[in-house]
Amino acid sequence: MKFNLFTTKSVVAICAAAVCLVQFPASAREPDFRSPAVETGDTLTGNYLAAILAGASSDTQAASTYFREVLRRDPRNVEVAGRAFVATLSNGDMEDAFRIAENIVKRENTNGLARLALAVKAIKQGQYATARTHLSRAKMNQANDVTGTLLMAWTWVGSGNNAKALETIGTLNNQALALFRDFHGALINDVAGRPDEAIKRMQAAYESDKNTLRLVEAFASLNGRRGERDKALEAYKAFDALLPRHPLVVAAMKTLNDGKPLPATVGDAVEGSAEVLYGLGSANPRRGQELVPMIYLRLAIYLRPDHPLAIVSLADIYDRLKQYERAIDVYDLMPKTSPLRPNADLQIGLTLETLERKDDAQAHLESILKSRPEDPEALLALGNLHRSRKSYERAAEYYTKVLDLSPKNDRGSWSTFYYRGVTYERMKKWPLAEADFKKALELFPDQPSVLNYLGYTWVDRGENLDEAFRMLRKAVELRPTDGYIVDSLGWAYYKLGKYDEALRELERAVELRPADPTINDHLGDVYWKVGRTLEAGFQWNHARDLKPEEDDLPRILKKIELGLDAVERQEAEKKNAETQPPAKPADAPEAEGKKDGG
Repeated sequence: MKFNLFTTKSVVAICAAAVCLVQFPASAREPDFRSPAVETGDTLTGNYLAAILAGASSDTQAASTYFREVLRRDPRNVEVAGRAFVATLSNGDMEDAFRIAENIVKRENTNGLARLALAVKAIKQGQYATARTHLSRAKMNQANDVTGTLLMAWTWVGSGNNAKALETIGTLNNQALALFRDFHGALINDVAGRPDEAIKRMQAAYESDKNTLRLVEAFASLNGRRGERDKALEAYKAFDALLPRHPLVVAAMKTLNDGKPLPATVGDAVEGSAEVLYGLGSANPRRGQELVPMIYLRLAIYLRPDHPLAIVSLADIYDRLKQYERAIDVYDLMPKTSPLRPNADLQIGLTLETLERKDDAQAHLESILKSRPEDPEALLALGNLHRSRKSYERAAEYYTKVLDLSPKNDRGSWSTFYYRGVTYERMKKWPLAEADFKKALELFPDQPSVLNYLGYTWVDRGENLDEAFRMLRKAVELRPTDGYIVDSLGWAYYKLGKYDEALRELERAVELRPADPTINDHLGDVYWKVGRTLEAGFQWNHARDLKPEEDDLPRILKKIELGLDAVERQEAEKKNAETQPPAKPADAPEAEGKKDGG
């Protein structure tokens, strides 16, 4: 397998402690794409069971609706109240969540999540002493409790006691929490009007992780406002080399080059508290553990509705949970003035495509392009859309337009050359495809996806085999847990008849991507070649059940019925028949030779 056709997203979710790079696409405005309403049932039991099922599938909207209906009918049920609170809070129904939280703490005084929510509500209302009371009763300000300690510190800022705020921050003496301590200590000093101490602490945070966008933004903001414009630009340029053309970076560098000041990262205690919750919530959660970050991000957005990165991070969680309508709802929260609004609009369009609302998706993306005809991101999104639909000629046209608008030898263009190369290869225009892959590697040496695709195709064509295997092994070394890339290496070994090596890699690929039909099909083939025919049949049956591509299914079914040897014999006979010249009539004269004397 060369690559997954549907890796078309390009969103950036940035944490306060690590860079989380995620791909992210397209936009929607009209018509209304909001999630459909959830209708409750007539019975208490039915609504409760529906709520449990919705919660298990992370459908926050349905879970919130059903649990609130159950709670309305059974208001004294403590378990239902707790579940309704979590579902309502994670869905962003803040006022209902706060009302339920108030009832919960009447019965359970130290309930941590309810107290946290009520503390956030108090911070929003400027009631900082009340917020501290909630945090204290939840025992959230204990040593090394990063959430409670940071929020407590910001409540002291809100009360005008900056010294107490910094003293509170200082209790985070665990070295593992030094980044949070330095980052928020710098922000508090900045709000307090102590720029020298702020830059000292921010320098320490930045030195510990120069690849985190939020840290780069804060570091550049402090330096820019101190007149250190070159330091600010240097930090942004370094990040741009890591992730080219991020909208926030592009906008900030333009501001600096225009001689204008950058805004402060946070301006008061409310925004500082939002930054705490955003930083903790935006770290990339493990699959199945999305609920806590979802709640943190909802609270962050409640405090600061215009926080673009919190919006992007929350929408990305919904997208990974395949809650696509909710993802669209969240992307549509992006402020119109944010540099990330165009990207959010593009994301909505590609999410509509994922929902199989193809007409809506295309109309939406084309409307964006009509309003921004030279927007490379809109052109790229349409190219990706047509590539996913296998409309390769249209896709190539859009990619070419993107490249025509891009600066020559721009490192960020590697992905467009790569996508166009894939498109040309699918169009059977190999020389053009090969040239694009090589250009992509020139711009971004050792990029794993490009190494994988070019190396695999060379093996498949029987060309440049030594270099091809070097590329594939390098790609696996760089991305050892990418099942698609591991599969490519294994299949390349298979094509060369190195079945033991192929078996090793393909078994690992299936472990990494157990639900991929092509990888299971490949493993079935290599099992057959090493004499494990029963296991081969099992893998082919599994590949069939995983809904493979239409072009692949007939061959899989033949292998299940006849075995691989018989299928290969039939294919060889057909190929030989197609390459044989037509029979010559008995009285036909012998050819006299080619005009060129050949």
